[in-house]
Amino acid sequence: MMGLMASEETRTLPSTTVRTPAASPGTRTAPGGGAPRAWRTRLLVVAIVLAALNLRPAITSLGALLEEVRDGLGMSGSVAGLLTSVPPLCFAVFGVTAPRLARRFGTGAVVCAGMAAIGTGLLIRPYAGGTAAFLAATALALMGIAVSNVLMPVIVKRWFPDRVGSMTGLYSMALALGTATAAAVTVPLTGTLGGNWQSGLAVWAALAAAAVLPWLAFVRDRDEAPAERAPAPGHTEPAQDGRAPAGAPALRITRSRTAWALAVFFGLQATAAYITMGWMPQIFRDAGVPAGTAGLLLAVTMVMGVPLAFVIPRLATRLPQQGPIVLALGVSGLVGYAGLYLAPAAGAWLWALLLGVANCAFPLALTMVGMRARSSAGVAQLSAFAQSTGYLISIPGPLLVGVLYQHSGGWGLPIALMAGLLVPQTIVGVLAGRDRTVEDEATAG
Repeated sequence: MMGLMASEETRTLPSTTVRTPAASPGTRTAPGGGAPRAWRTRLLVVAIVLAALNLRPAITSLGALLEEVRDGLGMSGSVAGLLTSVPPLCFAVFGVTAPRLARRFGTGAVVCAGMAAIGTGLLIRPYAGGTAAFLAATALALMGIAVSNVLMPVIVKRWFPDRVGSMTGLYSMALALGTATAAAVTVPLTGTLGGNWQSGLAVWAALAAAAVLPWLAFVRDRDEAPAERAPAPGHTEPAQDGRAPAGAPALRITRSRTAWALAVFFGLQATAAYITMGWMPQIFRDAGVPAGTAGLLLAVTMVMGVPLAFVIPRLATRLPQQGPIVLALGVSGLVGYAGLYLAPAAGAWLWALLLGVANCAFPLALTMVGMRARSSAGVAQLSAFAQSTGYLISIPGPLLVGVLYQHSGGWGLPIALMAGLLVPQTIVGVLAGRDRTVEDEATAG
């Protein structure tokens, strides 16, 4: 869904322009009726930032303490691999329910419930008492993340139509900050709390609880739900759920080779990202790097996405084809994995930086979603297809890494797998970056 927002900034091909009519007396300009009051707008900005901060700590805090969790719960390497596969599975399964829930209950109510689910899941999972209960509580938190992740861009577009770029940048920076902070401070915070891994994981529930409070003010904004916004007078606009306007040619997205290339590219980059978040600290710790430093190394990898998420989309839109960027990211990843294999401790900071660059395939994928479709409906349909298919593709990767680690007794085979997946990722990324649109390939005759 972030691709829907990226498309507003990155589309360079002709598209249907959505015009917002000038406000007039009696015109509703914000959810809740009437012109938005200043305090309400400022409160929503705070709510968006707090929500974004909560969209990754459930994952990266666990990665920093994975060894302690495995020992405490008696997990095998295969089960730990399953645990690192849970996030993309939940994103694929629960994310698709978000628009329907928003239409029924309102977007603000669903995000508020999502923050509550995150807090509840994070609070109970360390004390669940067994592996199955730990997985169930983790799934609860990830369910809240999934629906919130899908609906946040909708809220930004609805409330800040003239500031989509700046608000999306703020949201993206907060998301990256939450990701990196949880990776960096979970281990030292655990030490401060007495060295108990349960406390080190449960403390992140407080951040989610804080995010619930500002969203309570938007629970009753039922008219804010996607697909319920009326188009401007005299203007035909595709629905927020991606349905094409009446009379438009049918777009059969599965007929498009570009759509499939983007879906596979998205899935393989997501595989790399979740393997990195779930396993990279353990790789460094097994190489003799202290636990706190291993968490900082993951934070460095994650925080690289903050500046590059602004640079890469701008560069991508200036190029007719995005293949050169795909190649550069692929080379960075291959060098980083080679370093992890040959000298994981000696060059740890350099490998973390290079893998952070490689992980910026995510904003590139979102940018290409916006560039590979001409219409708003095409962007919505391509984004939904690429992300849902991509998250399904990414599920086996972290699990397979855990299985290989357990049965080989080392990181040689898992790192070889990570490096090997970069080859098809680069190939399909180059194909997805060609100057063409899904409408040209997938419009039914």
